[in-house]
Amino acid sequence: MERRNTLPGVVQLRAADVDRIRIHAGEPVRGTCMNHRFLYTRGDIDLLPAGYSDEWQEDDAGSSLLVELPAGLLRRAAEDMGVASDGVGLDARHGFRDAQIEHIVFALDAHRHEGRPSGLLFEESLGLALAVHLVGRFRAPRPAARGFSGPQRRRVLDFIEAHLSEPLTLDRLASVAGTSASHLKTLFKRSMGVPVHQYVVQRRVERARVLLEGGALPLAEVALEAGFSHQSHMARCMRRALGITPGELARARRAS
Repeated sequence: MERRNTLPGVVQLRAADVDRIRIHAGEPVRGTCMNHRFLYTRGDIDLLPAGYSDEWQEDDAGSSLLVELPAGLLRRAAEDMGVASDGVGLDARHGFRDAQIEHIVFALDAHRHEGRPSGLLFEESLGLALAVHLVGRFRAPRPAARGFSGPQRRRVLDFIEAHLSEPLTLDRLASVAGTSASHLKTLFKRSMGVPVHQYVVQRRVERARVLLEGGALPLAEVALEAGFSHQSHMARCMRRALGITPGELARARRAS
């Protein structure tokens, strides 16, 4: 759990690998989200599934509590309740009230500020009670095979093609996809059938092959244009993928 204090202006919520609860904990806040006006008062709740990110405008300073719910906790709650625990998660929901969620979250916050006098067992008991309530009322099993949405897939693949000659990090690609770096790896593998780093190497090898067959650039420049760190790196990747080195490919082109 963490308390988040925000100033008037744009507020961003980055994606995370776990389901979360956000509960308003301060004075009323007015704002706008996707052209819709809202008013949040103390106790208003958002449920945020894993991988969820958002951005909105607040007119007033605000304070909220953000609670992370590890997948193992939700699974344990589901198993205790005798319901299917595979892929269990929360359904996205905004600006609602629930007395039990409010009571447990504020009790956890008060216990933390008092120096945790009742110990970890007390907090774990409250956490499990919260998870049981959420699984019972707001459960949304996540399909195991879900990958990128159509727009996400196009954005990520187009970005890779446009930036092959540059360093491509998981954080950059996750930002393009609107998710976290670790969630990106899972979504990419499900969507493309190969890990993201393997896909990038495949595309760099293909770009290098096209450049070499064009014959306009020396090997060192081809390596840089295709995004390899150096010429020998390109040679290793090309031999592994195509069974031929850049030099052999260039000589074959000249011989033809």
